[in-house]
Parts: sequence; C-alpha cells; structure tokens
Amino acid sequence: MMKICIDNMLAMLLLLISVGMPGCTSEPKAGGSSKQSIVVPHGYMARLEQIHENRLIGFGPFRGYYFRPQEPTDLSRLVFVCFNEDGFYSSDIPVGTKLFEGTAIRATLPHADFEIPVEKRINPIFFADAPQKWLKCRPEPPDEYLHFHSCYNGSGPVLTGYWLRHKAVATFTYDMGGRLMENSPLYHRVQKGVDRDFAKIIEFDKGPLKAQR
Repeated sequence: MMKICIDNMLAMLLLLISVGMPGCTSEPKAGGSSKQSIVVPHGYMARLEQIHENRLIGFGPFRGYYFRPQEPTDLSRLVFVCFNEDGFYSSDIPVGTKLFEGTAIRATLPHADFEIPVEKRINPIFFADAPQKWLKCRPEPPDEYLHFHSCYNGSGPVLTGYWLRHKAVATFTYDMGGRLMENSPLYHRVQKGVDRDFAKIIEFDKGPLKAQR
C-alpha cells in the first residue's frame, strides 16, 4: 500500500511538471496549410511521464493528441482529444478541427517471441502481424479499442502503453492530409460516434529524444 501511494505521488508530481499551464493554444508549424490555432482544453497535455513498476516511462507527444488523467492521481486511465493539427489527419475538414474524443487505458502487453521494431520514431504493427496474446489483452469492448500506443523509457519503446478508443465528433475522411490512397489500411470515412473502422494497429514509440539522435 505504501509503495502504491509513493508511486501515485511521484506520478502526480511528474504530471504537474508536464502540464505547465493548464490550458494553451497550439499554433501550427511554419508551412502549415492554415494559421488557425488549436485551443487545448484545460488540464490536457501532449506528453505524460509517470513512475510505473519502479521505472520512469513517457507517453507522447504525437501530433494533434492531448491527454489528461480521468482521475487526477491515477494515470492508468486517460481521456484525450485529437485535432486536425496542421491538416495532418484529414484533407476535407478545416485545419484545427477537433476530430476525436476518447479514452486511453494503460496495459502491458505480455512478452512474446516478437522483435519490436525501432527503425523510426513510431513503428506500426497491424493486428494481422501481431501476436494474438497482445490482441487478447484489449479492454472491453475489444471492437472499440483498436489502437495501442506504447510508452518509452531511456532505452526506447516498452511493452507498457495505452489502448485507445476513438469517438469521432465530426464527419471526415481519414486520409492523413491527402497523403493516403483509398487502398491504404489507414484510410477510411469517419462518421460521428465510436470509430470501429479505425486502423487496427499497435505502435511502438521510442520517444521524441531518441528520434532526434
């Protein structure tokens, strides 16, 4: 019980450091298709750090996504919003539009005879190529938790991360800003509500600092 309390206190301290100002405006980078700003809701942040199982791990940032704990001292369950930041996700809806709200539930994938790719900052594995034991650890209902994004430590990606449930708040084409063709497994038309057509994918993230080396 004492260890859990200490871990929660350390996680909360790291969370407060990561938050900075509780609400902020994110401007698209130079060269973006619009100067429209994104107003990040109060308490949401692009990057989280926490002590989990006696190690420091990070989560995020990735473009357009902002997270906050559902309960202030518990990072096992997050809520998030996703914006069409820089027009990165959709070419047929205005830059800066909020696309998704959702829930992210922390999980640790079981060890498997599978080599985790680390070539890029974020390395995707589609469900068809992933160990079945990983897919079986999805939260309920599993047909709504279709995207796993890993955390990372100083050495790269780890098996702990978050299963994400995307609930669309707009209707749009998910085409990565026009960079995807219709035959891509990521491409789909999104309707308001839980996006059960979201790409079934596990992503291993080696962290922003690793990507810069």
